[in-house]
Amino acid sequence: MNVHENARLTPVGRALMVERIERGLSVAKAAQAFGISRRTAGKWLQRHRRGGERRLHDRSSAPRRCPRKTPAWTIDQIQALRRQRMTGPAIAQALGLARSTVGLILRRLGLGKLSALDPKIPIVRYERAAPGEMIHLDIKKLGKFNVEGHRVTGDRRLGRSRRAGWDFLHVCVDDASRLAYTEILPSEGQADTTAFLERAIAWLARHGVAVQRVMTDNGSAYRSKLFASALQAAGARHVRTRPYTPRTNGKAERFIQTSLREWAYGRPYACSDDRAKAIKPWTDSYNLDRPHSGIKGLTPWQRVNNLLGND
Repeated sequence: MNVHENARLTPVGRALMVERIERGLSVAKAAQAFGISRRTAGKWLQRHRRGGERRLHDRSSAPRRCPRKTPAWTIDQIQALRRQRMTGPAIAQALGLARSTVGLILRRLGLGKLSALDPKIPIVRYERAAPGEMIHLDIKKLGKFNVEGHRVTGDRRLGRSRRAGWDFLHVCVDDASRLAYTEILPSEGQADTTAFLERAIAWLARHGVAVQRVMTDNGSAYRSKLFASALQAAGARHVRTRPYTPRTNGKAERFIQTSLREWAYGRPYACSDDRAKAIKPWTDSYNLDRPHSGIKGLTPWQRVNNLLGND
C-alpha cells in the first residue's frame, strides 16, 4: 500500500469516514472526528462517488503531461553510446545535452557506473569431499599498537601508535571441514610463510588429515623455491588462484573476515600483544564451539570427524 507519509488516513480509514458520511454524518463533523480538514473530507467523498477500484488511494504525484520529456529515441542514443563505454560528459557533449540530464537517464537505465556494462561473473561454489583434499592459505596484515586506541578510549584523536610495526595473521582452512589453524608471525616473507605451512600440515596430520593440495594466492612468498620445496616434501600439489581474483580463495578470505569481526575488532585490546595472545583461544572456539552456516550448523571439529568416520 503506497500511502503518503503525511497522510492522516489510510484507504481503510477513508472508506470508514465516507461510510459514516453516507449514513448521515455531516462532512464537517466527519472531518473533525477523523482529524482532517473539511476540504480533505469533501475530496475523498467526491472521489468515492466518482467510483473506481483505487478511488480512496493516493494518486501518483507524477505529472500527467511532460511536454519537455526527453524523447525515447534520445534515450536510446544515450544507451547505445554508453554501451560503447563513453563517459556521461562525453555523451552529453556528443548529443548536445546537459550533463545532469544524461546522468539522470543513465542512472534510470541502471548504467550510472561503467562497471554495470561488465558481465557478472557467475559464482562457482565448490566443496571438497574429504578433509585434506584442499587447504587454503592466506595472510592478513594488521597494524601493531602499544597504546589504547579509539575502540577503547572512544576518541580517534587519542591513542595513536606511531611506527609500531605490523603483525601478520597466517591462516590455514581445510576446504571440506573448515577446520582452521592460525598463527601471528612477524613477517609475510618466505621463511615465516614456509614454516607456517609445515606447522599447519603437521597440525592437521595430528588430527588425521593428510594434505593433498594447497591453494594460495600469487604472493612472492608462495612462489618462492623454499615454499615449493616444503610442498614437495609434504607430497602436496600447489594450486594458485587466478591473478587479481581473491574470491578464488574464498574460504580463506571468508575466514579472515570472520576473524577480524569476532577476534581482532570484536573486543577492545590494550595493545597488539594482547590481541595476538587472543588468537589461539578464539581459533579453538571457532573449531570446537562455533556453529558454521556453510556446513549445516556443525562445528568444524564435528564436520572433520564426520567425514573421517570418527563419530
